[in-house]
Amino acid sequence: MPALPGAPKGVIRMELFTLIVPRTVSEDKESLRQRLIEAFDLIHMPEGAVQLECKTHRHFFAMQISAEEQTGFILSEWKTLIVKETAQALSAYIMSQAETKLLRDVITGTYSYEDPHDVQAIEKYCAQLLDQPEETEGMPKPKVLRQQKISSVVKSYLEEHTELDLQGLIRFRLADYRNELKEVAEYAIDEFIMDQQYQEFISLLKYFVYIQDAKIPVAHLMHRGGHEFTLLNEKMAPIDTKEFDTFTVELLDREINFEDMIVSTLISVAPQTIHIHTRDPEEQVIKTIMQIFEDRTRICTSCKGCQPVLDISNKDQLYP
Repeated sequence: MPALPGAPKGVIRMELFTLIVPRTVSEDKESLRQRLIEAFDLIHMPEGAVQLECKTHRHFFAMQISAEEQTGFILSEWKTLIVKETAQALSAYIMSQAETKLLRDVITGTYSYEDPHDVQAIEKYCAQLLDQPEETEGMPKPKVLRQQKISSVVKSYLEEHTELDLQGLIRFRLADYRNELKEVAEYAIDEFIMDQQYQEFISLLKYFVYIQDAKIPVAHLMHRGGHEFTLLNEKMAPIDTKEFDTFTVELLDREINFEDMIVSTLISVAPQTIHIHTRDPEEQVIKTIMQIFEDRTRICTSCKGCQPVLDISNKDQLYP
C-alpha cells in the first residue's frame, strides 16, 4: 500500500475514492462536504485518520477522500464503514440537491411547461407525493426507502471503483430511481390538470350563482359529518326541494357524488343566505360550498339551533 505524496515518511496514507460532482447539479459544494464530515464523525475514527480535500474546477468539483493508518486504526478494517457512511451521505445529497432538478427536467423538458407558476404548482404536487410517510400501493416509495435504494447502489459502486462521477451515476446506475421520479412527475401533472379543470368549473358555478336571483331568503345546512346533510328553511323545517327546478352538477368525475348532490340542491333552492352548521368546517365539501357561494355563506360551529341536531349525544335519538 503506497504512501500518498506529501505523507510523512513511514505513514501509510491511501486515496480511497474521489467524488466528481457537476456544478450544474448544485453550486453548494459545502453542503456535500458537510454531509461527509458528519458521516465520518459517526464512525468515531481517530482524529485526522480520514482527510477530505475539495478541488473546484470550471464545470465540476472533486472531493478526494483519503485515509492513513494510525495507532488503533487499521485502514482495511475501517474502509467498509467509510464506504457505507459515504454512500449514505451521497444518497441524501442526491435527494436534496438533484431530485428537484430531475423532476423539473421532466416537467419543463418532456412536458414543456414553461410558466413558473405552473411549474411550481406541479413541483408542489411532486413534493406531496414524495413525502408520503408510509408505503402505499400505487404511490412512490417513502423517502427513507428511496434513500436506502440509492445508498445501496452507491455503496456497491464504491466497493469496486475509486472514482465516482455523480452525473454518470444518476444517468446510468440509478435508472429505476429516475423512472420513479418520472412517474411521480406524470402523476403530479395529471393532478395539476384535474385541479385546473376543477377550479375552472367552480368559477362557472360561482358565476351562475352570482347572476341567479335568490328564491328563498335563508337556508340552514346541517352537516352531520361526512356526507350527511339536512337542509332546513328559516323556520328550521325541512325544505321540500321538489318545489324547485332541479339543477344538476357533475364535478368532473372526482368521485365526490355527495358533493355534487348538495351543491346541486343549494343552487336549485338558491338561498340568499346559507347558514352552514358543522362541527368540521375544514372538510373539503364545506370549503367547496363556501367557495361557490362566497359571501352568501355563514359558518356556525355551535348554536342553539344546531346543537340538538348535530350533538353526538342526540344523533341516534333524532336520526335513527
